[in-house]
Amino acid sequence: MRVGGYQGPKSVLTAGLSRFCESLAAEGLDTERVDDVTQSGETARALFDGIESGAFQAGYMASGYLTARVPELAVIDLPFSQGDRHAAYAALDGRAGAILREAVHGATGYHVLGFWDNGFRHLTNHRRPLRSRADCNGLVVRTLDNRIYRETMAAMGFTPVVTDVRDLREAVMTGRVDAQENPLTNSVVFELYRDHRHLSMTGHFFGVVLFLCHADWFGDLPPAARRAVEAAAATAT
Repeated sequence: MRVGGYQGPKSVLTAGLSRFCESLAAEGLDTERVDDVTQSGETARALFDGIESGAFQAGYMASGYLTARVPELAVIDLPFSQGDRHAAYAALDGRAGAILREAVHGATGYHVLGFWDNGFRHLTNHRRPLRSRADCNGLVVRTLDNRIYRETMAAMGFTPVVTDVRDLREAVMTGRVDAQENPLTNSVVFELYRDHRHLSMTGHFFGVVLFLCHADWFGDLPPAARRAVEAAAATAT
């Protein structure tokens, strides 16, 4: 089984992959783990495509990347709509999560193994403190390839642009973007604070990461192996 991610060793998502593989190893199932596909020059998008095609059997992706294909996921993308992560994950562990799992499976080649916490998304920039909408005017902000994200950033006064995760650090370091929006963990993992000295705790989006596997591969597993994968995913989550 080949599993992949796109963040480095400091990431809680990498820790999740590690725990998943450890749990499977305890059941006698071998895994090959690629913690950060971007280190070999690949894009995060290549990982997403690879999971769906079967080049990887499992991995993770921010839910916002799938909203265009799975409209039901837009409920997660609504700006300033969530203030309590515990309530959000209680819903994802219940009926809301079941609906979203079914929607993803019906529209894609993915099977959702778990909902992982990616933190509330905040803004950083290298120009000035952001205390009002006027302070955002004219700043180029990096965001996800997601219509709702882009429209929200534009409504706040920014000029939104999209880059792959692989190119995020370079875009910030060179000043190609003035600002970026991400969970705090990404600002630390990618060391964006070195160039962006202004942090605005806006919490404008609630970040959910989907832990996914290749649907056909999962469906073809013997029942005992399928149960082992589900149990390992629950432990990692």
